[in-house]
Amino acid sequence: MVRKLGFATLWLGFVLYAFWLAPPAQPDTWVLIQQLSSGDWAGINPLVVALFNLMGIWPLIYGAVLFVDGTGQQRLPAWPFAIGSFAVGAFALLPYLALRDTHPTCTGAQSLFLKIWDSRALGIALLLGSSALIIYGLGGDGSDLIQQWQTSRFIHVMSLDFCLLSLLFPALLGDDMSRRDMPRFPWFWVALIPLIGPLLYLSVRPRLPESLPALEATVLSDQVGQK
Repeated sequence: MVRKLGFATLWLGFVLYAFWLAPPAQPDTWVLIQQLSSGDWAGINPLVVALFNLMGIWPLIYGAVLFVDGTGQQRLPAWPFAIGSFAVGAFALLPYLALRDTHPTCTGAQSLFLKIWDSRALGIALLLGSSALIIYGLGGDGSDLIQQWQTSRFIHVMSLDFCLLSLLFPALLGDDMSRRDMPRFPWFWVALIPLIGPLLYLSVRPRLPESLPALEATVLSDQVGQK
């Protein structure tokens, strides 16, 4: 209960900060978003371009653990929150974290959809794409980004959202590792590295088991026989 209350409080605090305490919205914000979304990056700080596109990587990272987490024992499916995170990042993920229960087991054979999200190939592709974006962003102007962070609500909140998504990932990591019977050391600590850590984890984690563990399957069989 304390854990859920903490996530709910964090979500409320982030919403209040974003709309009432962050720097004011700039009149050209929507123009900037359209340019970033369409690939018209001429004249835009590469650091802003990289940050914006990396924010599109985060929902894919979370999807790789959320979709299996949201099956079986959870009261709510994860997919609405995962899809919402493409638009509003942690604003959409925090309510799910506040409502979910721990789910450290696997519920049996996986669908093709879950197998795709569970694949190491996805993690490797995201790692390569993110690395390319980071390299591109290194050619940007850091002082300009700081100035925009201080004056633009869009840049300010997007930057904080990136940091918050980095901090929240371990909240799902423990259960994901338990489903795979994966030792915590060293990968739990590697995954704490912002962005790159989760991507490395997705690139090396074992696949989910194809079927129920033998002991669990035996228990279920006995229960069915008793009925």
